[in-house]
Amino acid sequence: MSARQLSDRIRLFLCEQFQLTPDQVAEMMPNFIATLSVHMENLERSLAADDPLVIGKAGHTIKGALLNLGLTDYAELAYAIEKMGKGGDRSADYKALVANLRRLITPLVG
Repeated sequence: MSARQLSDRIRLFLCEQFQLTPDQVAEMMPNFIATLSVHMENLERSLAADDPLVIGKAGHTIKGALLNLGLTDYAELAYAIEKMGKGGDRSADYKALVANLRRLITPLVG
């Protein structure tokens, strides 16, 4: 999905879900995108810990941010990371899962 498509999708969700005006959403979008970017970076850094619980916690955080933006399909991937991590699953390919999530949100966060 392109950056424009993602932005439009988020704007529509925020307007409908929270009854915000387009101007309010436009004002808030840079902060939402910056926050999402920070959460993604934290998730990527969590991989270095080689601790599923740390990865799971970071997955939980970004899942919430994605849900707040209406990106439920992306949040499903974050939830999978969260669930496996919090379950202590050492067999999961967290690097590949996180890379896939990065690929999905890169048009939005750069």
